[in-house]
Amino acid sequence: MLDVVCMGELLIDFVALESGVTVGEASGFEKAPGGAPANVAVAIQRLGKQGAFLGQVGDDPFGHYLADVLKADGLNIDGLRFSTKARTMLAFVSLRADGERSFNFYRHPSADMLMTPDDVATDMIDAARVFHFGSITMITSPAKEATLAAAQHAKENGKIITYDPNLRLALWTDAEAARDGMRIGLEYAHVVKVSDEEVDTILKRGEKLHDWFDTFQQLQLILLTHGRNGATAYTRGGKESNHSGYQVQSVDTTGAGDSFVAGVIVNLLEQMGDGADFEAVDYDKLLLFANAAGAMATIGRGAIPSLPTRQQVHDFITTS
Repeated sequence: MLDVVCMGELLIDFVALESGVTVGEASGFEKAPGGAPANVAVAIQRLGKQGAFLGQVGDDPFGHYLADVLKADGLNIDGLRFSTKARTMLAFVSLRADGERSFNFYRHPSADMLMTPDDVATDMIDAARVFHFGSITMITSPAKEATLAAAQHAKENGKIITYDPNLRLALWTDAEAARDGMRIGLEYAHVVKVSDEEVDTILKRGEKLHDWFDTFQQLQLILLTHGRNGATAYTRGGKESNHSGYQVQSVDTTGAGDSFVAGVIVNLLEQMGDGADFEAVDYDKLLLFANAAGAMATIGRGAIPSLPTRQQVHDFITTS
């Protein structure tokens, strides 16, 4: 049985070799596999649970390279499709001096955008306890319909559903479209991870974060991340926990939020056992672990190459 199946984009990040330069100014780039849901899937695997990935890449050298990367970490990729109609998505990433990023995407269209509901391996969702997805594949059709069909299947079959809106404003037509599109995922999620920046985009006028528990009746847990300043957890039952994060020498923040999400999911599964009692979870413990996983992902360049193992996270917590 699978523990977690993640669905969404899988791409190549070309990360600028220098910090503090634009993409155009960079002298060169380091090739790094990425894509938020794929990052989460790999992080799940490295943290000790069995992960799987659903998505679509091009039937091209980059697509097959990415498939090999996922297989090397032991992921189940039976749900990965290869398109002959479009190429694998590429993203060129420039880094500020503090490791924060800006993205330039090449996807006009890319293979992930062309995935259809018929391409979704629902049997893999059936075999998993958790279904995780993001918002990027909900920007355009037919990938939007494929993603929502998968989420609906997970909902109908009683899976725990986790969601990361993962704002990339440049990919939407405008901020209003981004807000409306990202809110659709909230209609399925039991757990949502959202950053301070994303909240500013997703909240409606006059709405507060806690209002989501009234608007989205299935929602059980909101995780609000504050970058290097940690994260806060809010439950439907009124629990609130906070962890101030870890101060590390950040090189590249790509994948940090995804490593955090994986830490959350792994910890939820271990604390809840075979059940789904979110109020029984020790969120101080959960945030301690998830923030450590997120911080460690910032120490190296690229997303997947920097994702830590479970032992590395434990060693980091012990020595911090």
